[in-house]
Amino acid sequence: MNGQAIDRLLTAEGPPSPEAIDAFMAEHHGRFPIVEGRSVTFVYRGQAEDVRLQHFIFGLETSQPFDRIDGTDLWYLRLELPLESTLQYKLNVARGNERRWILDPLNERLALDPYGANSVARVGAERPAWTLPDPEARAGEITRMSLDSEAFGERRHVLLYLPARFRRGRRYPLLVVHDGSDFLRFSDLRTVLDNLIHRQEVAPLVVALTDADERLIEYADHEPHARFLTEELVPALEAELPLRGSPEARGLMGASFGGVGALSTAWRAQGFYGRLLLQSGSFAFTDIGHSRRGPTFDPVVRFMNAFRREPGRPSERVFVSCGTYESLIYENRSLVPLLQSTGMEVRYEEARDGHNWVNWRDRLRLGLSWLFPGPLWMVYE
Repeated sequence: MNGQAIDRLLTAEGPPSPEAIDAFMAEHHGRFPIVEGRSVTFVYRGQAEDVRLQHFIFGLETSQPFDRIDGTDLWYLRLELPLESTLQYKLNVARGNERRWILDPLNERLALDPYGANSVARVGAERPAWTLPDPEARAGEITRMSLDSEAFGERRHVLLYLPARFRRGRRYPLLVVHDGSDFLRFSDLRTVLDNLIHRQEVAPLVVALTDADERLIEYADHEPHARFLTEELVPALEAELPLRGSPEARGLMGASFGGVGALSTAWRAQGFYGRLLLQSGSFAFTDIGHSRRGPTFDPVVRFMNAFRREPGRPSERVFVSCGTYESLIYENRSLVPLLQSTGMEVRYEEARDGHNWVNWRDRLRLGLSWLFPGPLWMVYE
């Protein structure tokens, strides 16, 4: 029966004793929130006037109140979520005149992002093993390069991932990643690459990890950004490293605004990039009227409206992923048939997750192995 763990306390005659609560907490230590089928029970213990769940699922009421078991300091909230769901959240706790958002003190599972961290609950889903460090996987090397950019009028810095056993005598595909430093920090990209290349699911490849000074400007169909990647960075890398230098061996990747940057760059240089990996792209558009997403999205809307009118053929293969708990799910779903109409090969993946780095990390295996298949998959394709 879903949610039965907390019911043992609720069905007791009168308030449960402190000893009974202690026993309940000990029984479920390390397993909060309590997941029973589709039921998730969040628990907080402590003196408070109000406790709320602050989550990041679009379409569900953002602030969910806990109930306190009368006569105790134990608070709980029970939610029903679909299986295979991942939820990031914080607790909003009020004591006296103070209200604070805190990590769930009973839950050690965390997801990092540029703003700090969130607690993580999984319903019928586990963190993929290939995202965890594997002692048998040899580590690739992270190096740094700098180049003077005429497009930006300044010197730009890029991190490079070179796969384990990198040799000058062989030639590699190239993947250029928007928000590269964040993918390293928050999506464990280096570990993922090491593991998937070790497992021969992804071909050994060179990855250029780029970062923007002003990402909301540079990634929103910004001509200098596209020129920097296509006319400066990629040629410099192909001159320095043993890269294959053909469209099917060049890829662009990005999430959120980075997805817009990847798509718009490929659109401006059709025939140059043969692989695109777009995650939860901020592909805002308007069929009629004005966008409701605010002025930051205006250049994105102009680009997407132009792209929808004349998409051309910006790539050969495109992998698109998005979370069903995101406000951008409609835009990403709408993009797929448009891409398919151009004759490009398109693969689309949805997950019961939100707009976050864990979601993007957990889709990398499917995306990278399809765009740059290693020997394991080459045998069967």
